[in-house]
Amino acid sequence: MSDANTPSDYAGDLTPQDAWALCQAEPAAQIVDVRTVAEWNFVGLPDLSSLSRAVHCVEWQRFPTMAANPDFVAEAGAEIAKAGADRNAPVLFLCRSGARSRAAAIAMTRAGYTRAYNISGGFEGDLDGQRHRGGTNGWKASGLPWRQG
Repeated sequence: MSDANTPSDYAGDLTPQDAWALCQAEPAAQIVDVRTVAEWNFVGLPDLSSLSRAVHCVEWQRFPTMAANPDFVAEAGAEIAKAGADRNAPVLFLCRSGARSRAAAIAMTRAGYTRAYNISGGFEGDLDGQRHRGGTNGWKASGLPWRQG
């Protein structure tokens, strides 16, 4: 594949609202949060408890060095399988703003996952005029369920 990513490289982007609706509609749908342990602990996580599911936390880059996680595909695959989902279940990837999660969706598609989506805007969304995240777009700003660390 070329370096330029095309929609066929993964299932596509979903807004946080569409991601939530897909999780509500499809019991096999899984969310994999690819941020770092520090982000999970200090910024928060989506809360899927009302759906009787949990978010799978698998670092795309390892904190604190931010080196690429060479075991990401295997670790994410193991979490998905442990939840009872297979390679044809919707798997939605989430990061801070949508870049790492897009790369993760592409990697998992290449590994045979047929419905690997990126959650656009991520958990915190884009920077606002004051260079703050969390109020413009993304999971938190959309009013979707989340919990602090």
